[in-house]
Amino acid sequence: MEVSVLNIKGQETGKKVVLNDAIFGIEPNDHVIYLAVNQYLAAQRQGTHKSKERSEITGSTRKLIRQKGGGGARRGDIKSPVLRGGGRVFGPRPRDYWFKLNKKVKTLARKSALSYKAQQNAIVVVEDFDFAAPKTKEAAEMLNNLKVAGKKVLILLSEVKKNVNLSTRNIQRVEVMTASALNTYKVMNANVLVVTENALKLIDETLNK
Repeated sequence: MEVSVLNIKGQETGKKVVLNDAIFGIEPNDHVIYLAVNQYLAAQRQGTHKSKERSEITGSTRKLIRQKGGGGARRGDIKSPVLRGGGRVFGPRPRDYWFKLNKKVKTLARKSALSYKAQQNAIVVVEDFDFAAPKTKEAAEMLNNLKVAGKKVLILLSEVKKNVNLSTRNIQRVEVMTASALNTYKVMNANVLVVTENALKLIDETLNK
């Protein structure tokens, strides 16, 4: 699949790049996309939830009523889970929600996500660029020129560029990241991918290992 390379003014440069069919032209696998997205979201969870169980509640251990003959259920001390203010039964404890996925599964998920974007013509390839200074106005003009303003945009760069990050951080629904940090969730969450030429080469190298 051939795509024209644009500059940040939205004009064609006369150059074309070929999107690798092994990455952008495969039959997407929905299940591996689900697994990769699920893993990403699970890893974002803090897992710091905690509630006190019976042994952690402060209170007397005196038995409230005798074991038998009261006509009701058996009851221990005031920390019993069946009483107001008692401990919680099997309450949440701090834990790590991250789970392992094989490298091949994660790679296939990224390829599948990129293939979906290619099918939707939602990939814009631009020349490598940088801003001379942090200017939100320049970043907004670039998005208007590329006709992606107002959409969820993921800009993929080959390396960290501070001025690009600072120029786009105040624009809603726009995110900048390096191609080496690309993950399935970010691709699927975006409406449009704006990819620089060198970032595209880096994606080829990374996913074709």
